[in-house]
Amino acid sequence: MEPVANIQPPRPGLPGNPRELLMNQRPAGAIHLKIIALAFAAWIFDFYDLVLYSFLLVPVARELHLTPEQSSIALGTSLLMTALGGVIFGFLGDRFGRKPTIAATVAIYGVGTALCGFSQTLPQLIVFRSITGLGMGGGWAPGQSLVAESVPAERRARYAAYVQTGSPLGVLLAAAAGGYLAPAIGWRLTFMVSAIPAVFVVAAVLKWMPESDVWQRTRTRLNRGVDLRAILVHRRIFALLFVVVLLNSEAFWFTYTWMPGYLELKRGLTAAGASRLMITMQAGGVLGYLTFGRVADRFGRRPAFCAYGMLMAAGTIPPTILWSSARAVPGLIAAAMFTAGFGTGIWAGIAPMIAELLPTRIRNTSLGLLLNVTRGFQFFTPILIAALGARFGFGATLSLGGFFSTLGALMVWILPETRARSITAMD
Repeated sequence: MEPVANIQPPRPGLPGNPRELLMNQRPAGAIHLKIIALAFAAWIFDFYDLVLYSFLLVPVARELHLTPEQSSIALGTSLLMTALGGVIFGFLGDRFGRKPTIAATVAIYGVGTALCGFSQTLPQLIVFRSITGLGMGGGWAPGQSLVAESVPAERRARYAAYVQTGSPLGVLLAAAAGGYLAPAIGWRLTFMVSAIPAVFVVAAVLKWMPESDVWQRTRTRLNRGVDLRAILVHRRIFALLFVVVLLNSEAFWFTYTWMPGYLELKRGLTAAGASRLMITMQAGGVLGYLTFGRVADRFGRRPAFCAYGMLMAAGTIPPTILWSSARAVPGLIAAAMFTAGFGTGIWAGIAPMIAELLPTRIRNTSLGLLLNVTRGFQFFTPILIAALGARFGFGATLSLGGFFSTLGALMVWILPETRARSITAMD
């Protein structure tokens, strides 16, 4: 018999050798769980810091003497800056790697959130929210790129969904902070305390997060960063993705930016009462995000996306244009908020769909552009809500979120189905 003692198995996860197994070619294991956990930690506090101001809008406006229009400008500016952050860190993530980009963006949004607690005027608040938005905009793409490139194809949607669950959980934490923490310690300290987790997330990412070996191998082979001409080659699918993401971004932010303030100022709820409804909505969101990935892996990206989008649209109607009638039915408004939250699980499918339709060289750039440029459009959404709300009522205006969600749910059928597609298929 031939001796076999010196035969060594291939070393997985290292770039450069095409015979070496990539992380996404290995069975699900500890390294995948580590990536999911750290990407989740970065994302939950990213989204928490993004929406926290919505839950502190009323006390901030009272102390700084802001009109609804001025509050809307502060809300919209942070969303506008996410577009710039998405563009900048999208390129940097494809040039320097997923891991350092995640760490840098978490540090930036942590600093911005802490500075918000020192705001004395509207211009200061806008500047500090701009810093926060810059970091937030850059954080999503590298995390989702790393997940998509590292996990097995048959589990890609569900693992991406687990990370994306940070969105509703982040809103839930923000609702709790706005309804219970801020009344106890004030909005300034709430901002400052909210920045502390970013320190621990940055340290954990730098110490334990592995780099994407798909990105390392692609970068080694091509020996250059992102080529913008590659985006032009895929311009048709890029344009279709842009429209789908924009419609769903409008649906989300029409529902979320003014909802806490709407419940307090227009429906007469206390801060705690509004927070309870928002927490109910986020409980539905957590369930929606957790289940979306399994549904998408089982039935396909498009059927799951369409079904969840229609649920979100249906759930937005009772709390808005049907408030008076719905309030007469015990529990209906809470159930509708839960349903709308469940429908936001579509956002668990955005990143896998983009990642599977575009090549590695432009994946992080594309994720950053598609999410954050469309989110940058939301600079106008709070301002538009304030203007339309004054003319037609806030309930009718916020119900437009259901209209956009319906359009997005139908538009997804124009895109190709990508269930179980290899992450390097487009390379």
